[in-house]
Amino acid sequence: MGNIIDYAEKEMARMWLKSFNAVDSLVLSQFSYIHFDHLVPSLLEEAAPVRIGDVLKAEFFEQMFRDVRDADSNRKLLFALAASPRFRDIQLSYYVDKVEPVLEKQFSALTFLLEDQTAYIAYRGTDANLIGWKEDFNMAFTSPVPSQEEGVGYLQTIAGWVPGLLRIGGHSKGGNIAVYSAMKCDAGVQDRIIGIYNHDGPGFVDSVFETQEYNKIKDRVHKTLPQSSLVGMLMQHLENYQVVESKRFGILQHDPFSWFVENDDFRYAEKVSLAAMHRHKTIDQWLSALSKEQRELFIDTLYQVIEATDSDTIYEFSEDWLKKALAMLNALKNIDSETMKFMGETINDLVKLSIKNLRMPGK
Repeated sequence: MGNIIDYAEKEMARMWLKSFNAVDSLVLSQFSYIHFDHLVPSLLEEAAPVRIGDVLKAEFFEQMFRDVRDADSNRKLLFALAASPRFRDIQLSYYVDKVEPVLEKQFSALTFLLEDQTAYIAYRGTDANLIGWKEDFNMAFTSPVPSQEEGVGYLQTIAGWVPGLLRIGGHSKGGNIAVYSAMKCDAGVQDRIIGIYNHDGPGFVDSVFETQEYNKIKDRVHKTLPQSSLVGMLMQHLENYQVVESKRFGILQHDPFSWFVENDDFRYAEKVSLAAMHRHKTIDQWLSALSKEQRELFIDTLYQVIEATDSDTIYEFSEDWLKKALAMLNALKNIDSETMKFMGETINDLVKLSIKNLRMPGK
């Protein structure tokens, strides 16, 4: 059974011969994790778009795959796309990549100009920057977060520059931004969107799904998630989704390279795993028991401890672990006793809920 790399290597049909599909969306969403600085025109540059085939020829590999998770697989994906008749002539433009710690924002997007005369906007999910992870956690108590707002602005801008029909999507947080942007963009732009792809991205609070904004786009949303999904099941109550089989286990299934592809579609499962449902139920009950202010305090305190390690990326955070652990212990000493008590009780409640739900799997 293959994955998106195998699909890119074997699928020969041009976009105008075989219609765009959900696997194509995941391919382009994963491709957007690569760094394209000085390779693809930015949103502020008046320069011609660049073919995927020509991106490979530039051979800026060290820069392109710097701090990219699973650089080897991403490199293989680049080579496969650059050789593929289906992908090599797709043009790339309007690249944006921002990390703004003060705003707690990590945002990146890229526009693909397809041969079927449509455009696909890919929003990057959370990358190696820790500030991006903090922004993800902020979704538990605030909406919108800065990257969601920037996603709307990016879509509006691209729609003003690129004619024709639009598709938008992303993996992880990128999928959430795609859905949010489609909900919040102008009606004229919304009418041009023919597909919205959310690949294992988190959902929204229930009230969002009850709005007219969501109802207008819900039939165009294609959500896919793996059997043991964690991220895609967060705030997942009222969205329809399809479950994809994966070669990995547990939360490692969040990796798009692990998803099974069969011919020109995913290999689907009937439902998510019992473990995924257990995590979903536990986290949902835990968050529901906390007020917005309590969620914010818990997340800010947790990040304050992590921030004490002076790490900017998850890779830096995982290095010299003894030194990082000592820094976090020192940070804990500076937290007031009332907050420490709250943190301990909150974590304890999460553990208790997890055990309780394990004992009552059918309820």
